[in-house]
Amino acid sequence: MNARTTRVLQCSAVLVTAGLVLTACGSSDSGGSSGQSKIPSFTGRGPITYAAAKDSSGVVQKVIDRWNKAHPKEKVTFVQLPADVNQQRQQMIQNAETKSDAYTVLSLDVVWTSEFAAHRWIDQLPTDQFPLDKMLKPTVETAKYRGNPYAVPAASDGGLLYYRTDLLKKAGISATPTTWAKMKADCAKVKKLPEAKGMSCYAGQFQKYEGLTVNFAEAVNSADGAVTDAKGKPDVDTPEAKKGLDFLVDSFKDGTIPKEAITYQEEEGRQAFQSGKLIFLRNWPYMYSQAEKSKVAGKFAVTPLPGLNGPGSSSLGGHNVALSSFAKNKATALDFMKFFTSQNSASTFLKEASLAPPYQALYDDQALVKQYPYLPVLKKSILNAVPRPRVVQYGDASSAIQQEAYAALNGDKSSARALKDLQAELRKSAAQ
Repeated sequence: MNARTTRVLQCSAVLVTAGLVLTACGSSDSGGSSGQSKIPSFTGRGPITYAAAKDSSGVVQKVIDRWNKAHPKEKVTFVQLPADVNQQRQQMIQNAETKSDAYTVLSLDVVWTSEFAAHRWIDQLPTDQFPLDKMLKPTVETAKYRGNPYAVPAASDGGLLYYRTDLLKKAGISATPTTWAKMKADCAKVKKLPEAKGMSCYAGQFQKYEGLTVNFAEAVNSADGAVTDAKGKPDVDTPEAKKGLDFLVDSFKDGTIPKEAITYQEEEGRQAFQSGKLIFLRNWPYMYSQAEKSKVAGKFAVTPLPGLNGPGSSSLGGHNVALSSFAKNKATALDFMKFFTSQNSASTFLKEASLAPPYQALYDDQALVKQYPYLPVLKKSILNAVPRPRVVQYGDASSAIQQEAYAALNGDKSSARALKDLQAELRKSAAQ
């Protein structure tokens, strides 16, 4: 997965909020609510397939080649799906609905796990077959449905605040901002510098796509709000959620966020930061290695996202691997999943594709920290991230968030009106 493809995928993965646990409403044959689904037997050996996003970096094929060299009679064919995340999901669903065995092991955006499990498109997995106890707990939770594992974390992700170390230092700022107000105050100081002429303060991802869902959710959570309450009931029409959305709306109005950022996805924000147009930027860890090769090399660092009254909350992203319920040669598939999600493979994905590993030990490896200075901050971001939703009707909820948040950012609706309308839309999704 190259940086661009990874970001598009992970962005869609990183969604909604701390508890967008809309009522699980899959098909009538969804697993029982008791969480006692029967674990299938994994039999059959021979060739299998791995279905995932198109990989331009070559690292996925490289890992698969290692497997194939050691297992010549159980080779894995890499089925590369479109880069567009919606097309990936649709092809996987079409494959499942026809009960096709064309796809064996699936690379699932973390927010798809519940949907695929609820419809019995993927098998429940045995907990004792994978070193889940060595992985960061939030990543493991993304792979569960109703308390049972239906996937295994292959890569995680968390949002980071990139900032210009050289400009903050020259402006006499010694500590990174932990609140939105402090970030704005720091910007005001930096913008007085001749070197900062024409620069804007902050940006994220605000185009009407999955990235906007992420940025909206993070703003709401970072103001102590939530899209749903603890029981999964939509609860976005609150003073706390309004404070979060108001931060974004007001920042567009007062120029903290430049007007053109309404068109930003990950790459547009990265390019703006690297070209010297931004002091602060919310983005993913993939950008770090890219920025090190740009004009801001040696002049930037990362810190946790700020919030209303203190450090904010990132949404948790990443990808899990799951086993198609309709696949053949499941014994081979299970062994391949162990290999593909091993700590050794995670290290390869970190080093060659900048993918956040799910394993605790890799974040504590000082040699890796020296090579990838963002790892400690990324670990903190993942550990403090909003728990991933287990949403069956995820697409409807995300679309509603994008629609209403975008209307507020554009000034077509007030924050209060947008949140009230969003509350109504989320109730419809939960009732389906």
